[in-house]
Amino acid sequence: MSESTQAMSDFLDDLWADLRKPENERNIPHVATESRVPAPLVTPVVGPQNVAATPAEVTDCPIAIDAPAIRAELATERTQPPSEENAVDAAALTRAANMRSRHQGSDDVPPFPPVARSLRSVGISSDWLSRLILKLLAARGALQGRAIANHIRLLFPLVEALLNDLRREQMVVLKGEAVAGDYTYLITERGMKLAREYSRECTYFGAAPIPIRQYNEMMAQQSVADVTVRSADLERAFDDLLIDPALLRILGPAINSGRGLFLFGEPGNGKTSIAERVARAFGKPMWVPRALLADGHVIRVFDPAIHTPVEPGSAECPGIDAAEFDQRWVCIRRPTVIAGGELTMSELEVSEDSGSHISEAPLQLKSNGGVLLIDDFGRQRMPVDELLNRWIVPLEKRYDLLNLPNGKKVQVPFDQLVIFSTNLEPRDLVDDAFLRRIPYKVEVPNPTPDQFHELFQIMCRSLKVDYRREAVDYLIHMHYQRTSRPLRACHPRDLLLQIRNYCLYEEVPMQLTKDSIDFAVR
Repeated sequence: MSESTQAMSDFLDDLWADLRKPENERNIPHVATESRVPAPLVTPVVGPQNVAATPAEVTDCPIAIDAPAIRAELATERTQPPSEENAVDAAALTRAANMRSRHQGSDDVPPFPPVARSLRSVGISSDWLSRLILKLLAARGALQGRAIANHIRLLFPLVEALLNDLRREQMVVLKGEAVAGDYTYLITERGMKLAREYSRECTYFGAAPIPIRQYNEMMAQQSVADVTVRSADLERAFDDLLIDPALLRILGPAINSGRGLFLFGEPGNGKTSIAERVARAFGKPMWVPRALLADGHVIRVFDPAIHTPVEPGSAECPGIDAAEFDQRWVCIRRPTVIAGGELTMSELEVSEDSGSHISEAPLQLKSNGGVLLIDDFGRQRMPVDELLNRWIVPLEKRYDLLNLPNGKKVQVPFDQLVIFSTNLEPRDLVDDAFLRRIPYKVEVPNPTPDQFHELFQIMCRSLKVDYRREAVDYLIHMHYQRTSRPLRACHPRDLLLQIRNYCLYEEVPMQLTKDSIDFAVR
């Protein structure tokens, strides 16, 4: 992009930042509603660049932006004296800034990344974005300008300015007539050659990534350490699980600590189920980037297998319009990432695909803002000491240093509630130095006989089996107390599944009987 285009983009960014300030703190003089701020004009050019904007163009741009004026400022190569036709409406800019910022700081609306209106706020060089567009056109063929903008998740005026620069450099050409003020762009042979070279370095051509600095700033605004969980929040999160209220009273302060906890106890008592529901208590959703850019490396963060998107403006994320937030980010429910016995050290570092040269974020980065559950702790393929040494500093400092494929390190937040779930005694697994960094150790006990009955009632309703209290009493007396077998929270579900299959095979009513119980226990 030319120097004048970059300068104008920076000017717009400064103007928007100034308009968000209180009136008495602004660096620009007060402007009346009818007045206009002079803006540089684009040099008249004969050809398709001077086609007037249509209402569709204005609709594509967020919150009352004067799209034609901004596009002209971004695309201009040299300036002329200002005129009334191409001036920026300062009142419209002020209204747009007020619309975007009206929810920031509200208790009802989580912090959200504002839409990027200039290259400076995008945080990525025009050269890098131009490479992204060339790789996209090389892979997809001819595309309209708005389709390109939608694909890389940037505003159309910014993308149009980049496309105009690529046209001047003969990397792309126009194909056909303009439709609704937009053109179809086709990559040239020269552009295709460069796109192949860029693809050898990295094949990524998705949404424009977020710089690490912007990611760290956004995570600081939605840190899990700043979330306060109340008793009502915890009860709502566990409303589908039978859990002792005394256990909830211990879990609540442990969650609010934000420093992690041990869940230990006998297998089958619901440690994993408890950990999976903790993130629900955090309440408001959060934002994660589709991808990060760190020292030239693209790192994918948003993972549909882990992150559950939330539609902005819905009941879960109210008060945010699609035109107000940066489309390079995704609004999600607070994530829960589970790593079991298959966990290896490679999953805790940035991993680059040797073919595409696209990197994948490690588990702790994907779990930022939520819960990271290390299930069956002590039974991982990697030695316990190796895992503890990797995380002993992040647990203390709340930041992590990731090794990039080029050997450099980058600092990112280590901002999640780490839960270690184990069937073993914590002191038998780790030393005192590590235990000190996990201040809460919560035992999940075996259920009492009354809780065992409640679990049977819940599972009988779920599996549509007739519940009979005397049959459960027979089960407890005959198969638990007489054999000194401890009760487990998972047994009602496991036994009832076998009882249901037994009844289906024998063609008898779905109900608890001594015969069906004896069969299931055997």
